[in-house]
Amino acid sequence: MEQFLLENKVLGRKIRANGRDIWVAEAGEGPPLLMLHGGGPGATGASNFVRNIPALVEHFRVIVPDMPGYGRSTKGIDRTDPFGALAGAMLGLLDALKVEQAHILGNSLGGACALRLALERPERVDRLVLLGPGGIETTRQPPTDGLKYLLDYYSGEGPTREKLATFLRKYLVFDGSTITDAVIDERFAASIDPETVANPPLVRPKNLTDAHALDLTRDGRLATLRNPTLVLWGVEDRVNCPSGAHSLQKRMPNCDLYLFSRTGHWVQWERAAEFNAATIAFLSRPALSQS
Repeated sequence: MEQFLLENKVLGRKIRANGRDIWVAEAGEGPPLLMLHGGGPGATGASNFVRNIPALVEHFRVIVPDMPGYGRSTKGIDRTDPFGALAGAMLGLLDALKVEQAHILGNSLGGACALRLALERPERVDRLVLLGPGGIETTRQPPTDGLKYLLDYYSGEGPTREKLATFLRKYLVFDGSTITDAVIDERFAASIDPETVANPPLVRPKNLTDAHALDLTRDGRLATLRNPTLVLWGVEDRVNCPSGAHSLQKRMPNCDLYLFSRTGHWVQWERAAEFNAATIAFLSRPALSQS
């Protein structure tokens, strides 16, 4: 982690990719591992994976961007196809870094981006690790209370610290006491960036057509996506329904599944040691036969 930090500030640089400035931090050596954060208010790459980076940099070249719409990266994404827009931006980032192929790990919105990127360009992806990914069965069941709360954060009275604290402590994790005031303050400050307030990255779909475009389980390419995939999901996830884990395993031919009891949406935070160990083992194991 010391390669990421200087006086408690995350080190990184902005890279121009596909007409956008993408802020990215890198550390470690070995196979490239692109880590994509979730889409909650105030999310950033390094803060999302603060409990995981120190372990993962011992094994991989870790690449942690702020995705478009978040952190220090260019704000605004295509709301009619946010998963596709983000996947294109991350593919552009890999091009700019001259990375031909990488493991991709994605949490929530980052998981939807990772899966969409793999569906579009499977040859650019080695293995996938998906943590409670978004876009799974989203039109096959009602949205969760947590997802509705996330999508409404910028509506009504607009963003407030109280609203963010409720989202983080009530919906993001199983045990809200693990979310400190410092975490809330950091996320709230990022969430009220004027450019973000003017153009929030995530909002409710306007119609059923837009909603269907956000449901990746309606994409027939899942059945032919042979990239080895590890899905990790908290049984008490209040943002993305845990039933999506079995839906992915049913549809994807090389999908392993790990469910965490007494764990919410933020597996990598709540069960960090187990998450780190499972991820390292999965990404490091010898290739299995694809037959």
